[in-house]
Amino acid sequence: MKLGRDDKVELLKGIALFSECSKKELRDIARLTEEIAFDEGAVLIREGERGSEVFVVVDGTLAVSRGGEGTLAEVGPGQVVGEIALLSNQPRSATVTAATPVRALRIAGIDFVELLERMPLLWLKITRALADRIANDERLQLHYDG
Repeated sequence: MKLGRDDKVELLKGIALFSECSKKELRDIARLTEEIAFDEGAVLIREGERGSEVFVVVDGTLAVSRGGEGTLAEVGPGQVVGEIALLSNQPRSATVTAATPVRALRIAGIDFVELLERMPLLWLKITRALADRIANDERLQLHYDG
């Protein structure tokens, strides 16, 4: 079943990356999304490639791997992949594969970056949310390493 615009806004509202966004900003982001389905085993993101899109998981599970190793993490409904490489303009740091059939919202990178350029306050909100996530991830890594 395809998501309507209001459903997309509700999904985006629950995502940490967009948690500080206003309803209008969420509607603007929702307009950029394309609903897409992936079969189990499909590669959404390949390590080392340039980031050109972001995915928001609607249904299913994605597996994250790095350096040919096994699954490092799983990503499920309401989570985002691909945003760090897109926003930092760095190569993808991991490969993301559909562990199950997946339905996701795809946001083309160029559209997302253009929106951020038009709405500097949105850029600030997303940057803060991303910085918080990275800081929390580093704290978790320090906890496990030492």
